[in-house]
Amino acid sequence: MTYAFEGNRDGVNVEVRDHVAHVTIDRPEVLNAVDRVTHDRLCAIWDGIEQNRGVHLVVITGAGERAFCAGADMSTGGVGKTGVEYWADLDPNGFGGISLRRTLDIPVIARVNGYALGGGMEIMLGADIIIASETARMGLTEPRMGRLALDGGITQLVRKIPYAQAMGMLLTGRKVEAREAAAMGLVTEVVPADQLDAAVQRWIEDVLACAPSSLRAVKQMVTRTEHMTARDARAARLPALMESLAGTDQDEGVRAFQEKRRPQWKED
Repeated sequence: MTYAFEGNRDGVNVEVRDHVAHVTIDRPEVLNAVDRVTHDRLCAIWDGIEQNRGVHLVVITGAGERAFCAGADMSTGGVGKTGVEYWADLDPNGFGGISLRRTLDIPVIARVNGYALGGGMEIMLGADIIIASETARMGLTEPRMGRLALDGGITQLVRKIPYAQAMGMLLTGRKVEAREAAAMGLVTEVVPADQLDAAVQRWIEDVLACAPSSLRAVKQMVTRTEHMTARDARAARLPALMESLAGTDQDEGVRAFQEKRRPQWKED
């Protein structure tokens, strides 16, 4: 199957293979910084993936070896707006259309191959699983340019790692190395640069071993109940949860276990 959002244009390349959408910000000449055209292309990609249930997983990365994403393309004036104008017209889905998105109900793996700075780190924070090269460095560097990480950087970082660690980054704008980020609990796994692709593939295989309906339910239960108590969240009748509970993947999973074989999940 070919998807309308596939291809290489407007600074982003997308390929779908075996139910996995590989999204690559392809602007290595500017460390994969995102301008308005690239931002709009990314938003269209996420919209397209949401409408195509044949995609079960996303891997996002940056082209080349130096950068995952260096944030907004400052060579074109960032996003082309003043700070006040940007704040007044924030994309509800955040930087690159993903840092604050809550409707992408499939797992997202960030393959962090180099610098993840500013908006690039915000994209990383929008992922579920973060696999980083040991050469990667990340930081919310906006204060060092008189700006603010408004697309989820400030608000998400203090929710994902201990307060003192988060504020140590937010109030200095400093970059941290991948292993320090992992020690904070910010990164899932750190590997040598030459093992990054193998590590990502291992995670892909582990994710795809799970039922797609279960994964969608997990994502919705996590992303759409953040404001609830654990008890209220458990009782929420979320669409993906109800679909999973009433679906056939659970029957196939039990049969496969009993028959000592790999499950054959229903493919949308």
